[in-house]
Amino acid sequence: MTNQHSIHSTPPLKGKAELIHRYLVIFLHVIMGIELAAVLYEGHWIHAFLLIAISIITLLPIVLNRKFHIYIPAEFQILTIIFVFAALFLGEIHRYYDRWWWWDIALHGSSGLLLGIFGFLLVYVLNENERAQLSMRPRFIALFAFVFAVAVGALWEIFEFAVDQIFGANMQKPMLGDDSGLTDTMWDLIVDAIGALIISLWGWWYLMRRKRSFIEVWIDKFITRNPHLFRSYHSSKSEKD
Repeated sequence: MTNQHSIHSTPPLKGKAELIHRYLVIFLHVIMGIELAAVLYEGHWIHAFLLIAISIITLLPIVLNRKFHIYIPAEFQILTIIFVFAALFLGEIHRYYDRWWWWDIALHGSSGLLLGIFGFLLVYVLNENERAQLSMRPRFIALFAFVFAVAVGALWEIFEFAVDQIFGANMQKPMLGDDSGLTDTMWDLIVDAIGALIISLWGWWYLMRRKRSFIEVWIDKFITRNPHLFRSYHSSKSEKD
């Protein structure tokens, strides 16, 4: 007998999220293809590099699925694609960071939330995979998600600094009278940390109350569609239920 936590042995049929993801990828790549042709014609090589990077990031989950049979929930892919498009295409190429003062804050807050969700997904995978002998309590799972999100945010700031130094770009923007970009970097890290803290506390609260959140629904989808990664998941899940 199964309950709401049970995992079906066969992958679910494609739903609305998968269809939205497919059409969104096609639509955005048409836009970026036109933009790429324009920036190459005008000789804007940094913008061309960013457009190629966006395409690679948005197509990576599809490659993982077809090449390695690793499925990532479509809902997470949609949020990630929208974030990458807003951050790099609209933010850097079309200079939304300069047009709207709140654009950078909103994007970094969103990145903290997304990376926190990915941190939960990652540690849950390690918890359930029999090859990784881990058993973490809810507070440690939440702590891992928080630290993971902040760490990736810090690596992104290092990437921005490197691009500015090597290619003469302007990814670290002047802020509050500070032309060095240090104030912008610190506020980016602070907002990243706030977003990561929110999702970590939320996830911890759901884990402690043993209630299903959208994070657990996505995790269940990930595990269901990737049975080869979780040999012992179904038996352990049945024992817990």
